[in-house]
Amino acid sequence: MATGRTHRPATRSRGIPEATVARLPLYLRALTALSERSVPTVSSEELAAAAGVNSAKLRKDFSYLGSYGTRGVGYDVEYLVYQISRELGLTQDWPVVIVGIGNLGAALAGYGGFASRGFRVAALIDADPAMTGKPVAGIPVQHSDDLEKIIAEDGVSIGVIATPAGVAQQVCDRLVAAGVTSILNFAPTVLSVPDGVDVRKVDLSIELQILAFHEQRKAGEESGAEPGVDTAVVPPAARGAADAGRKGPDGDMPAVMPA
Repeated sequence: MATGRTHRPATRSRGIPEATVARLPLYLRALTALSERSVPTVSSEELAAAAGVNSAKLRKDFSYLGSYGTRGVGYDVEYLVYQISRELGLTQDWPVVIVGIGNLGAALAGYGGFASRGFRVAALIDADPAMTGKPVAGIPVQHSDDLEKIIAEDGVSIGVIATPAGVAQQVCDRLVAAGVTSILNFAPTVLSVPDGVDVRKVDLSIELQILAFHEQRKAGEESGAEPGVDTAVVPPAARGAADAGRKGPDGDMPAVMPA
């Protein structure tokens, strides 16, 4: 079976926009669910609704794949599953190494979705000597001293960083130097990588903060209060200034700024 080191997805050479690439996994997830229910065809409207996009955008995205569906019938589900899987490079084996086997790293190691989507966890790596040899999700943890050797032997081109922020860049540098060209970063920090290396960042705390913003905004709309200003903790004098036109001393800034 081909490995990730010698084969790259065809999306860039075919000129598929990055925004479209980002939506392909959404379509694939929806199509896979339809396939599991033995649904033979699906309309653009039904598939778009399942993927959370509008149908016009879906049809445009599929046009980059050369798939236009059949009027009155829709799209063949099984063929689209194959077509999108091929474009994403999921019809081949992608060895993945996970570095940092704490709570998050261990959870990622046990995630069953990797294998079903063409990703094989080739190794689990941690700097703690006490972790060496300990099985996690059926895979023995290896020490970080062997990182470069493991990458070379398994032909790894995708690395997952689940370490504390303070060591993430060092781990990233070692992965890149060893030949890893794609990194999924769960560490709460921004990584610096050379050209030719792709990094995708997953920061759960940022996503929660964005949700908190929307919750605060919805609560403010329901109560009629100014979004971002908690009247329970704002001093009365400040509240008075805020109510008087929402202007600061210079007339162009709120007198009360959210923390």
